[in-house]
Parts: sequence; C-alpha cells; structure tokens
Amino acid sequence: MRMSTSIRVSDETKAKLARLKREDESWDEFLDRLANEGSGMKAGAWKGTDKAEKAREAIERSRESFQ
Repeated sequence: MRMSTSIRVSDETKAKLARLKREDESWDEFLDRLANEGSGMKAGAWKGTDKAEKAREAIERSRESFQ
C-alpha cells in the first residue's frame, strides 16, 4: 500500500527544486535522489580535479607527523 504525503514549501523553494529536478523523474524520484546524494562516493568523482593528489599529500603529511 502506497501512502501519499504533502510537503509544504514556498513558491521560491519549489522553483529552486524544479530547476534541479530532471524532466524524466517524478517528484518522489527527485526527492529520493536528492536525499541519497552524498551518501557514498561514486567512482570517478574526483576525475579531472586535483582532489586525489591533495588527499594523497594530506595522508603523507599525516603519516610524517607520527614518525
């Protein structure tokens, strides 16, 4: 049995959310996706950035501080 819930948001908030929502997804699918974003790193998340190198450098500095 599927239940329905209403969530009140301002027109401004709904407009912001609508800009993020994909055309091919329902509001439920969109909110589920939004709620699950950041719940785990996806492969390739740092591709094209220097974040992996900075993380390696931070780990190395951390290891050096314990020596």
